[in-house]
Amino acid sequence: MARISSYLYLFQQKLAVVLYLSLLACLGCGWLPEPMSGAVGPVYVPSGLLALCLLSQSIVCPCPSVARQHTFFRCFSYFRSWPCKVGLSAWLKAAGSCPFRQSLMVIFIRPLWAAFNCPFDSRGTGLHAVEAQITLRSFPLFPLHFSCGNWEIERNEPHLLQIQAHIIVTSLIQDPTVSLHILSRFALPPFRETPYSRQILDHIPRPNVSHYNTMVRAYSMSSSPEEGFYLFEKMRQKRIPTNPFACSFAIKCCMKFCSLMGGLQIHARVLRDGYQLDSQLMTTLMDLYSTFEKSFEACKLFDEIPQRDTVAWNVLISCYIRNQRTRDALCLFDNLNREESGCKPDDVTCLLVLQACAHLGALEFGEKIHRYISEHGYGSKMNLCNSLIAMYSKCGSLGMAFEVFKGMPEKDVVSWSAMISGLAMNGHGRDAIEAFGAMQRAGVFPDDQTFTGVLSACSHCGLVDEGMVFLDRMSKDFGILPNIHHYGCVVDLLGRAGLLDQAYQLITSMGVKPDSTIWRTLLGACRIHKHVTLGERVIEHLIELKAQESGDYVLLLNLYSSVGDWEKVKELREFMNEKGLQTTPGCSTIELKGVVHEFVVDDVSHPRINEIYQMLDEINKQLKIAGYVAEITSELHNLGAEEKGNALSYHSEKLAIAFGVLATPPGTTIRVAKNLRICVDCHNFAKVLSGVYNREVIIRDRLRFHHFREGRCSCNDYW
Repeated sequence: MARISSYLYLFQQKLAVVLYLSLLACLGCGWLPEPMSGAVGPVYVPSGLLALCLLSQSIVCPCPSVARQHTFFRCFSYFRSWPCKVGLSAWLKAAGSCPFRQSLMVIFIRPLWAAFNCPFDSRGTGLHAVEAQITLRSFPLFPLHFSCGNWEIERNEPHLLQIQAHIIVTSLIQDPTVSLHILSRFALPPFRETPYSRQILDHIPRPNVSHYNTMVRAYSMSSSPEEGFYLFEKMRQKRIPTNPFACSFAIKCCMKFCSLMGGLQIHARVLRDGYQLDSQLMTTLMDLYSTFEKSFEACKLFDEIPQRDTVAWNVLISCYIRNQRTRDALCLFDNLNREESGCKPDDVTCLLVLQACAHLGALEFGEKIHRYISEHGYGSKMNLCNSLIAMYSKCGSLGMAFEVFKGMPEKDVVSWSAMISGLAMNGHGRDAIEAFGAMQRAGVFPDDQTFTGVLSACSHCGLVDEGMVFLDRMSKDFGILPNIHHYGCVVDLLGRAGLLDQAYQLITSMGVKPDSTIWRTLLGACRIHKHVTLGERVIEHLIELKAQESGDYVLLLNLYSSVGDWEKVKELREFMNEKGLQTTPGCSTIELKGVVHEFVVDDVSHPRINEIYQMLDEINKQLKIAGYVAEITSELHNLGAEEKGNALSYHSEKLAIAFGVLATPPGTTIRVAKNLRICVDCHNFAKVLSGVYNREVIIRDRLRFHHFREGRCSCNDYW
């Protein structure tokens, strides 16, 4: 401060004119490069000269012209890129003496906001005028530091608070533009000080709709979104006219605190105020209804949007995926890709549709999306590459997944985790463990998802010792505490290996509270190993959690039927009928020429169903000659052996396989996806068929993949 004061004392009016003209000449001749000119290397300018140039502008031009103001403001535009010390006190001094100091304050706050990279130091709340004066006196205005275009600000230098104090004591808080900028700085990222920002809003004399919009937007990103909805209602009570932005932010608040009723109220106001022609607002409303699984309302809004953009299409695709309408999501991609739609799929569209392909096992459609990504220059995006790895893995095309992984120039932890999980679910447990070692050698630190994939690999391949070692290494070597998913993988590992008592002890002693999923995992193991007593105990735990579902009782039915206890099977069926428990019907899908065909047990809805049943009968004859015998323990009803065999003949995956044999040339791989776990009889059926018909059959059930080749399965009958 003393140094700047001495400069001001030495240089008089004429020298100030010289400085100003010199600065103007520098700008005119290009000595100071434009921010985006691509100039190489930084420009070093003495901070004292900068301060004098700024002050000289206010001395020379008490009523500056527009051109001179433009020159002065251009100086400010370079402040962010100059790696030199600039006196903050000189800036504020210039602001106090300059006739257009309000504009100067706005320009000053913008670069400070854009480049702030230190945590907010909250020193009190609710600054009034008196407190502001104390703040100005308590904290001397030290200079800021520039380095490589970024601000380096000490934690104990609350410059933003000082600027706010200056605005208050100079009454600039009454200027809507200045108050809006200071409110935005505190309310929005990176600070997100919503309580403090709310007090700033309350002290603005006449807040307008922009002030309220900023605050509602801040609440929509905070942990108290309901306050944003209440603030929106307060706007209406104060008769402050809203706009589409205010409605959009309020809708996002309702989505965050799960209030469909609040969203309906805002929708009614949108219609009353005539904002239904705003495409962005209608898209936000679509997202609201999609969040609450109201697909009909979302589709209706989509039809009413006057000018649909790609974002609106993406929201509708997301809505279909969220509401289990994945086949419709694929159709939407085709519709969007037509010229009459007026827009084209973007990288977000591809990301969403890849998820739908992975869910359905639609490999051909996924390959089409892959080609679209490559043709439109999205191939370098890491999130799309990661989704491609997941899609190919979940469609059973592990070779293509590895090709995408190998072609990535950079691989993050998500890339490695997706590849490890893909290897695990396709039965390559040893390869998944080797990939984990390669990941460590590449210097990528694993996360909890990585260990979920590794433990899952151990579970699918029966690697008990390796799995227990990885569970121990998680916390010891990597500092990652096992969560419920990790324990679930280990329980599945122990259960499949027949170590049911050890699995039960792990559940009762683990560091997290067991949920229903982990008990169901153990119940499935009890069914495999016919441990009736432990299975009944697991059901009691599920009843205590009030989480029992129809699938749990189906597992228990399987358990009773496997040991031939038909009396208990009858009692359990009567209990399920009394409680109205409905089982989930088995459903299998197969994709041919980009079309997904769906089958259920005893299906009669397919247009070629008669041909399919004829083909299935022919297949059964050929397989019986090869030695296939129906596994009647898979049938849960107390029927004769022949009746049980007939009941098993028309499971959904058998119908899908028969359609694949009927509709594809010999030697074509048949890919089927099922929503439930494959039964033993269908597993044996596919295994024998792969040898008799010389076909590779890939079935993805609820848990994993089964690759059938030449009469063998990749799971080695361990699943």
